[in-house]
Amino acid sequence: MMTCNYIKADGAKCGAMPMRGAEYCYYHNPAIPEQEKQRVRRQGGRNNALAVENALPAIEVNQPADVATLLVDTINRVRDGSLDARIGNSLGVLCGHLLKAYELANLDDRVALFERVVLKKG
Repeated sequence: MMTCNYIKADGAKCGAMPMRGAEYCYYHNPAIPEQEKQRVRRQGGRNNALAVENALPAIEVNQPADVATLLVDTINRVRDGSLDARIGNSLGVLCGHLLKAYELANLDDRVALFERVVLKKG
């Protein structure tokens, strides 16, 4: 993997990814004026903030099968460009957490049932 060719004062190489078609990352690229770099630093990534312009319709998610429906809808929206991939990724991660919660809730129910059966027989 290629990294920025800038050498720091301590002799270490910058570990950032270089800009496409360049040997340096954005901050070490001599082709970019220092004033522009300072302006970008002051903004602190605010241009990367994601604003949702059109809210997605609410989807009831009450069981694992509903999570699958949500994931299919999300995948299709990312693929057709109507949903930013970062939002799609976030929804995917949240769906994973929700499925884990369903799994744990199901396990709790099964353990409770097992305990009732064992206590009843004992």
